[in-house]
Amino acid sequence: MANSNPAYKNLPGGYLFPELAKRTRAFSEKHPGVKIMRLGIGNTTEPLPSSIIKGLGVGVKKLASVETYTGYGDEQGNTELRKKIAEVKYKKAVEKIEADEIFVSDGAKSDTANIQELFSKESIIAIQDPAYPVYVDSNVMAGRTGKIRENGQYEGIVYMPCTEKNGFFPEIPQEKVDIIYICSPNNPTGAVATKEQLKKFVDYAIKNKIVIIFDSAYERFIYDSSLPRSIYEIPGAKRCAIEINSFSKEAGFTGVRLGWTVVPKTLMTEDGANLNSLWNRRQCTKFNGASNIAQEGGIAALDKKGLKETQKVIDLYMKNASVIKKGLESIGIKCYGGVNAPYIWMKCPNQMSSWDFFSKLLEEANVVCTPGSGFGPSGEGFVRLSAFGHPKDIKKAIESIKKNLKI
Repeated sequence: MANSNPAYKNLPGGYLFPELAKRTRAFSEKHPGVKIMRLGIGNTTEPLPSSIIKGLGVGVKKLASVETYTGYGDEQGNTELRKKIAEVKYKKAVEKIEADEIFVSDGAKSDTANIQELFSKESIIAIQDPAYPVYVDSNVMAGRTGKIRENGQYEGIVYMPCTEKNGFFPEIPQEKVDIIYICSPNNPTGAVATKEQLKKFVDYAIKNKIVIIFDSAYERFIYDSSLPRSIYEIPGAKRCAIEINSFSKEAGFTGVRLGWTVVPKTLMTEDGANLNSLWNRRQCTKFNGASNIAQEGGIAALDKKGLKETQKVIDLYMKNASVIKKGLESIGIKCYGGVNAPYIWMKCPNQMSSWDFFSKLLEEANVVCTPGSGFGPSGEGFVRLSAFGHPKDIKKAIESIKKNLKI
């Protein structure tokens, strides 16, 4: 009889978002007929723009003809799409990003979880706290950590607290680490790193032979041109950083599934392995490439018309963020984020815990949020609100909070 992977026993009982759904369902069953307004999970809601629909249609039509039919594509991704990503997304890179340094995938979440396979089990990881759960959980599954402590931190992980005092961007670790996870714009806090802040980490990583895994899935939501959208806008980043990105939020591909990872050919591990070669080997072995249809949609999303149309949808979500933030602040609630990011990081009133406030908001205002403690110990005392929703629904939710929440 096969035995289970013992590392899975170190995971908490359930992944954050299914637990959120479970508690929301339980409330609905107890209160039939009550309309629940959701500001929790960051799932897109607006329909895909016409140019992307047309691009996806091109992909479908190609499969309908012998002359244009394609089966398996390149594991690394459609050549045209890789060139397009390099051309459109990395115009401001200090050093040119080549098409063969870009690997197209079925989304940023899977790449973020899988990238840790390239590194030894003994590698010490440092993670922003709070952080998107997949950074921590994937390393726990790999057996790179010990058990979870009473304070919510795992043995073997170096936590980099992101708090009100440091503007929700961490200090450089004092301990020895091998891999650092950074997300900007940050999920869940909505904080965006400056060039100066990223430069400190890049310089530190080069000096200490550390690899940075940089999650830039929300870069299109940065409106301030002085803020970097890519870590490759920082000198030296190609020597120390992997960047992961996605079409999910910027183009509405949450269900279509398409993303990419940049692994520079100049990026080496401390023991001399080329990470571009390792990732290529991993993908060729475990991945048969992203959907041909989805990749045609990705090409359309990066064309001039596609970029213009998706920007309108991003603008809509950012208006939602403004409505949420201003509405909460009008009743004396302290909020962060929501300016160059689609998430609002709300401080729980009266020093309530994250899950207690989740229950209070659901019961009194019938609004779902995401408890900050689910993103890590430093998230306790906060909740995340998402700007992904229809504007009329966002307004109803905020009006309900303003009218019904007792603080």
